[in-house]
Amino acid sequence: MSDFKNRYQIILNELENHFQNEDDKNFVTGKFQELSAIFMDIIDKLTSVTDMKLKELEEKQKEIEEKISTVQKTVNGIENDIYENEETYEFEIICPYCNHKFIADIENENNQEIQCPECHNIIELDWEKEDNDCNCCSHNCDCEDYKDEEDDDM
Repeated sequence: MSDFKNRYQIILNELENHFQNEDDKNFVTGKFQELSAIFMDIIDKLTSVTDMKLKELEEKQKEIEEKISTVQKTVNGIENDIYENEETYEFEIICPYCNHKFIADIENENNQEIQCPECHNIIELDWEKEDNDCNCCSHNCDCEDYKDEEDDDM
């Protein structure tokens, strides 16, 4: 900025020294100063507009960063559910003693028993699936055999 002031003063001095007529010198230097003031106003307005635009951009960037943070938290939660808890199983269990239904988080298949939170009885966990479990019903049958038995009963 000091360079600008120095150059401005040099130009004013050159204008003052150039004119012999005092009225002409005052007129030209006055108009030069008016023109300089107009340029400075324009520069101030441009600076002000630029500052406003920068503030708007900063606010929008903050909003975007907050949204990204929210999405990142959601993604992290999903990643935790998928990857970090691979050894944890969540089962719905119905207690054979009191018929209380509850969800149990079981860390691995080595857990052989769990305590019912209602009646506090120990429930044995059976991790082995029988080969002849029926996939379509709760019976220990082959679906076609079971259908045949139903048809015979009718």
